[in-house]
Amino acid sequence: MNSMHDEETLDYREAYEQEHLKCAELAGRVADLEAKNEELLWKLDRIRKNPLWKASKPFRSCVHWLIRQKDRLANCGGLRGVIHKLGYKKRERAAMRQFGTESFPTPEQAAVERAAQFPRMVKISILVPLWNNKREFQIEMLDSVMNQTYENWELCLADGSDEAHSYIGDICREYAEKAGGRIVYKHLEKNSGIAGNTNACLQMATGEYIGLLDQDDILHPSVLYEYVKAINEQGADYLYCDETTFKGGDINKMLTMHFKPDFAPDNLRANNYICHFSVFARELLDGSELFRPKFDGSQDHDMILRLTDNAKKIVHVPRLMYYWRSHSGSVASGIDAKPYAIEAAKGAVAEHLRKHGYEHFKIESTRAFETIFRIRYQIIGTPKISIVIANKDHLEDLQRCVTSIREKSTYDNYEIIIVENNSTTDEIKGYYSELLGYDYGEALNDFMSRAVKADMPKNADGTSDHGSTGADNASGSAVDSGAMHSEDNKITVVTYRGSFNYSAVNNLGVSYSTGDYILLLNNDTEVITVNWMEELLMYAQRQDVGAVGAKLYYGDRTIQHAGVVIGLGAHRTAGHTHYKQHRQNLGYMGRLCYAQNVTAVTGACLMVKKSLYTEVGGLDEDFAISLNDVDLCLKLREKGLLNVFTPFAELYHYESVSRGLDDRGEKAERYNRESGKFREKWKAVLEAGDPYYNPNFSLDRSDFSLKLQQ
Repeated sequence: MNSMHDEETLDYREAYEQEHLKCAELAGRVADLEAKNEELLWKLDRIRKNPLWKASKPFRSCVHWLIRQKDRLANCGGLRGVIHKLGYKKRERAAMRQFGTESFPTPEQAAVERAAQFPRMVKISILVPLWNNKREFQIEMLDSVMNQTYENWELCLADGSDEAHSYIGDICREYAEKAGGRIVYKHLEKNSGIAGNTNACLQMATGEYIGLLDQDDILHPSVLYEYVKAINEQGADYLYCDETTFKGGDINKMLTMHFKPDFAPDNLRANNYICHFSVFARELLDGSELFRPKFDGSQDHDMILRLTDNAKKIVHVPRLMYYWRSHSGSVASGIDAKPYAIEAAKGAVAEHLRKHGYEHFKIESTRAFETIFRIRYQIIGTPKISIVIANKDHLEDLQRCVTSIREKSTYDNYEIIIVENNSTTDEIKGYYSELLGYDYGEALNDFMSRAVKADMPKNADGTSDHGSTGADNASGSAVDSGAMHSEDNKITVVTYRGSFNYSAVNNLGVSYSTGDYILLLNNDTEVITVNWMEELLMYAQRQDVGAVGAKLYYGDRTIQHAGVVIGLGAHRTAGHTHYKQHRQNLGYMGRLCYAQNVTAVTGACLMVKKSLYTEVGGLDEDFAISLNDVDLCLKLREKGLLNVFTPFAELYHYESVSRGLDDRGEKAERYNRESGKFREKWKAVLEAGDPYYNPNFSLDRSDFSLKLQQ
């Protein structure tokens, strides 16, 4: 017994010492970076205090202005890009009319909608908390409800206004007389804030479904009709639509049009993108409060998180049908109007995360907006990550990639598997030898000669079966079935001898991996953020997540990848959003500033559990060059898993350096063939459209341009 206890103690001590060494190494690297930073700050400070530097300020300002104009012109794509941008603005102005009053039903359409009979003519109780509203705002809101083409509604008004605003009660009573009992009004003894007043509205409601409307906003005349249609056709128990902010009394004078994705839990945690116009089955409340006073200011975010958790069928109606008025004092005009909303929102998200079993997370505001959050999840344990890199020649690219991983990464439990595919240069073989610590060429020749002597069975690609056993080479390092391992097992070089097939090459590399997670990585990438692996891993480790992708840039710091949309582009297969936008761009509605659900991510940097990769059959080798990564993500989505893009794992991707562009000749033909195969395989999915890319966006561009009516 004592012997066993001593052995266990020794094991624990060795594990502790290993972790202590890792911490010490990381602390040393942090100290080195801090020292470099301090030195750079000292140099900058010395420059700033230099009299010549101060005297040259007017000249430098002029030069910087010229550089900014040049950069703006370049980012727009030159003069042609500027012309396009002006055209974009013109289209946006046209869209304001298209999605404003021009979208209202004609008298004939309205009559058809009023006459429509559904199997379930559900009653919708619309709750509006009132407090010191302006007379004209009150009237416009009431008119927008009275003009609904679906007429089985109830409007519940709880008024906490003071005596100076008693006209609100007079207006409401006047409208109640005209509404034939569909408007219920109550003046409250005291104002209890948005949460308290809305809960008072709920006590008056008798409908099967509940809708939430702000006192100064406007509803599209057909919104209730569209919602009841979705309830009947899809069994929806939680519904929302697209919305816009507007100024003044004209809904056509739009400030921001928000065209939303379908339900996306990671988006919702980071940003209350659902917001208006929420309508839900009353039974989702399950006896709980609608709004909770402790989250006043962000009571709607808290409510949406709770109710979508309970919902069985969340439906997004992709039409702009809610008009959010922007005026002094409204949240639409800026978060400064309600600063307490920031902490309330963080509290609501934190409670939601704890409910889902997450602990030790961190919620931070982002540069996009104070209530758009970055969420850092706790990484459980230190699972091993297998980084698989396909390579043929391209010494400089591979060297830059591997060096950046080794020198910049703060996560150290990883292995790098380089899948060598028919390189011809001595330089790349010399680099393999450098990484392995012994002569790669000799080791490979030794292995192949022994394989021939042993008459080892061969695969179709010419390599030996993975199960064959190799011997150590002359230097004493292991050579296992054509896989050369470095002495510390951090680097493995696997030899693939068939013609190039990106899927097959990576699948071979994965078959030799020993990690819990696979990280597919292109050889023409370079790490930027030191905790890139942690940022990917914190999502990949979740049970509800399939693939996770990073934010990738070209060498000029414009965006190469920020998530993949299916159906986007000329081939109607898949394309990247925010393509060629500058690194500092916030993205459409702040989307470049928070982790979110996407249909797919690029295989240039993709992390997935090894078990999932194997379960779905890895990369489909029928897609030899392109769309294999999107296909993988769709297979994961078929299993009910979420795919995630995070902007907090950043790398350069010097795209197409390795294989060139697929835009002409044989490469174009090959891409066309694979595109056709992809469209055939995923026909139903493509026809349904990308759930995270609003159907009002054009599929011809990646910049969220609207699809305008002709």
